[in-house]
Amino acid sequence: MRIFDRIEPAMLDRRELHLWLLAVTIILILAAGTALRMYPTAFSGPAILSGQTLRKTFFGLCAMSVLLVSYFLDRQMTIRQLRKQLAEEQTRMVQIRREASAELLKSLPRASHFRDRLSMEFRRASTTQQSLSLLTVQVKSSRHPLDARDAASFGDAAKALIHTLRGEESIFRFQPGVFGILVPGVCAKGAYCVSDRIADRLRAAAGASESFSFDIGVVSYPEHVAAAREMEKAVASHLPANQREQHAA
Repeated sequence: MRIFDRIEPAMLDRRELHLWLLAVTIILILAAGTALRMYPTAFSGPAILSGQTLRKTFFGLCAMSVLLVSYFLDRQMTIRQLRKQLAEEQTRMVQIRREASAELLKSLPRASHFRDRLSMEFRRASTTQQSLSLLTVQVKSSRHPLDARDAASFGDAAKALIHTLRGEESIFRFQPGVFGILVPGVCAKGAYCVSDRIADRLRAAAGASESFSFDIGVVSYPEHVAAAREMEKAVASHLPANQREQHAA
């Protein structure tokens, strides 16, 4: 049956139609043959077929029944194999996605790089009398308790955040699910516009299944804070209590 198992995606509808036509035709033939065989019993009279022709019809119907059952069993085995292969492919794709998400998260700058970049940008902003904004994004998985699949959710969120970056904007990862985006030269009003843009991108990444939720905080200089240390405290407020001291250190 290997010839029949070679199904092209473009031919799926036609193959399905052929299978239905075959099934309906054989069912009609078997029903007609059964009616002819039961005619004498039901009406106590001779059937239309008799003698040698009736015996040939009987054995033909038996052979057709055996072939039909064998064909359907073969199709069932093929479908089971295809489902198994599909499940294996899905598992493999999920694993690849998790590994890619984990690599992406590892490649993002961490808190030490953030402090260096923040100090540099803050000095430049205070010297040139420009604004500086920091957006903190806390991604929360919809699964409780958290498991390894959250790496994929965090990775999807990180991809969405990276796609929103413009100009001199830079992204950092402070803790699993906690990101920061430094936006030089943007005041509070502009930062909230950036926040809306990021929120739209994150909603699209979460999809209809809402695999994760998120909170976005905005801190701007000089509207909200007057020192770089205060921006770092804003980041710490989005971290779990047991990780705030580690971040502060």
